[in-house]
Amino acid sequence: MKKIFLALIFAMFICVACVVAPGPPGPGVVIAPPLPLTVELVDPYYVYGGFHYYYDNDRWYYSKSRGGPWIDLPRGHYPREVRFKGKGGERDWGHERGR
Repeated sequence: MKKIFLALIFAMFICVACVVAPGPPGPGVVIAPPLPLTVELVDPYYVYGGFHYYYDNDRWYYSKSRGGPWIDLPRGHYPREVRFKGKGGERDWGHERGR
């Protein structure tokens, strides 16, 4: 009887040690898909593959929503060419992105 009781107490301590606390909901890190070879921008925001992209000073950022949080896009995912449509091809957007 004592052996069973000791084995039961030992099993309880082992089970308590195996408990893992859950992390925040959703995936921790999500890398956005690469942009197409050519991107034509009307404003600094671009939506592709379920992600929002933001172009500022020759750098790209991405997020799951337009409100952010914005993450630097890896250089390997940049498009080869960026074209600007409207406004005579000028990039006069100001600094719209909130970080």
